[in-house]
Amino acid sequence: MTYNLRAVFLGFAMLLGSSSLLPSAKADEWNKKTVVTFNVAVEVPGKVLPEGKYVFKLADSQSDREIVQIFTEDESELITTTLAVRAYRLEPTSNTVITLEERPPGRPEAVKRWFYPADNYGFEFMYPK
Repeated sequence: MTYNLRAVFLGFAMLLGSSSLLPSAKADEWNKKTVVTFNVAVEVPGKVLPEGKYVFKLADSQSDREIVQIFTEDESELITTTLAVRAYRLEPTSNTVITLEERPPGRPEAVKRWFYPADNYGFEFMYPK
């Protein structure tokens, strides 16, 4: 009888331990964390990002899912936080898609839209006129 009780306890402990790993495995999908490399400088609302690697992700907000944060590659520094609006596409892709918008001569292209892999919706960055 004690052997069966130990087996049940061990099984329960393993189930409980493995379930604590699930939220971290799903974190990238919730916040859409994406590492992006730019080979040239690009503009985002309010900032120009020099060439390099950056992390785009949604702010941890239950009420507003259109707040985008841009961090340095190691996420040690928040570069900017900006509002976006939903953008839709008919066909999702298996890769991240970033679309750029042309700017006048002498200014870097601007990040216009960001789509997370396999999503039909993404985020469109808003710029002042």
